[in-house]
Amino acid sequence: QVQLVESGGGLVQPGGSLRLSCAASGFTFSVYAMYWVRQPPGKGLEWVSTINTGGGNTYYANSVKGRFTISRDNAKNTLYLQMNSLKSEDTAVYYCAKDRAGTTRGQGTQVIVSS
Repeated sequence: QVQLVESGGGLVQPGGSLRLSCAASGFTFSVYAMYWVRQPPGKGLEWVSTINTGGGNTYYANSVKGRFTISRDNAKNTLYLQMNSLKSEDTAVYYCAKDRAGTTRGQGTQVIVSS
């Protein structure tokens, strides 16, 4: 069955950086576009970023454009999200997902941006 396991979250000060990882299994990772979505406290899921199968095309929500970088390693079945210049409004549970709506997603990793 599909398994998506996120890691790398934590507490970071504003302006800091984190790198999230997502280990995928149970499906042919390399033939799927992949997504990062997040859920801020008390709010619904929101799309963050998309990467195509080969990694050559990436897309970002306006709120993270220029600060976050999505990437993937198809040989390792792993998705990444490099997050720089973090802001308090980036505080959320971050999920990797097989679809933009986040219907098929992992258990999430908590990111807290606070001084």
